[in-house]
Amino acid sequence: MDVIRDRGPLTVAAFMDYALYDPANGYYARAARRSGRAGDFFTSVDVGPLFGELLEIQIAEMFAIWGGHMGPPLHDAGADPRVGPFDLVEAGAGSGRLSADILRAARERHPAFYDAIRLHLVEASAEARAAQTATLGDTADRLASSGAALPSSFEGVLVANELLDAMPVHQVVMRDDGLKEIYVDAGGPESRALRTIEGPLSAPALAEYLARLDVDLQPGWRVEINLRAVEWIRDAARRLRRGFIIVIDYGHDARELYSPTHAAGTLTSFRGHRSAGPESTAATPPWLQSPGEQDITSHVDFTSVRAAAESEGLQTLGFLDQTYFLLGLIEDSHATLNGSRYDDVKRRAFKTLVMPGGLGSTFKVMIFGKGAGTPALRGCSYRMRVT
Repeated sequence: MDVIRDRGPLTVAAFMDYALYDPANGYYARAARRSGRAGDFFTSVDVGPLFGELLEIQIAEMFAIWGGHMGPPLHDAGADPRVGPFDLVEAGAGSGRLSADILRAARERHPAFYDAIRLHLVEASAEARAAQTATLGDTADRLASSGAALPSSFEGVLVANELLDAMPVHQVVMRDDGLKEIYVDAGGPESRALRTIEGPLSAPALAEYLARLDVDLQPGWRVEINLRAVEWIRDAARRLRRGFIIVIDYGHDARELYSPTHAAGTLTSFRGHRSAGPESTAATPPWLQSPGEQDITSHVDFTSVRAAAESEGLQTLGFLDQTYFLLGLIEDSHATLNGSRYDDVKRRAFKTLVMPGGLGSTFKVMIFGKGAGTPALRGCSYRMRVT
């Protein structure tokens, strides 16, 4: 409130940046962990270590390809002693739980791969970064760096699991007289409440974004534009010398995202595992309430992410539901899950991760390569489908 009174109305992106990432008051900045049963939302990592263990299968294969080994990755990954250090970068790493699960699986299944890994954890929250060494535990010997920014240059694999959806977005609404941007303003001289108002676009890039997609918004449609996600993938592509990028998040292609189905917008908040639902037309939408005390998120436009990545020299190797990605990583999925390799706990975890209508179809996996050719990746072997 004081920030708005000092600076005037904020774009929704500026409001989200403050509410989520301000070092003193931001939702993510003030705690090492926000997900799980005791948190506000549930992620694939919260299901248990199985998600990281399966992801390790794909990264081990990528390591084999990166090192010039086209043989079976489960046996041959890292066999050549001439292969140098392999950067494993996790963006939006939090306290490092996913990387810890990946590393423990690598140490058990592919020790040569494990020995080659240089882990880089990228996390905006100082509170979360402080917890990373303890979370990594006996795999902390692989940690090469921890900071708020991507390494300046790296070669290997970058993983971004549920990162882009938490990036600040601009919100716009189409009116009869043209496109307007939504701003957050103070309710009045004596009021402590916040409200939304409409005004001119804060940057030409917003209209240009929609024009590139040939989006035809109808009067009354309210949508989000994630300029930060496009900037992030461009930056990541430039820093990656050779290797792969795996983006896992929820969202749609642009044709679906900017359609009557989502004409009320996708911006919402999570608190105590309850979503406020689609965008409200009320003066005080749910995401505007209690800044710093709840998660704020919106769906990712994968079309724009892909276009930005490819413009920087990345090749799109796959785009599919998490369900099909994980099924591709299970060797003889039915037999393996019902055999001795997986106990009842992991079988239940796998069903949670791939359940249609749940995590399996909500989350999409987009994989990019650079200087790695166009390999037939195991995670893309079951079915290349987006629902």
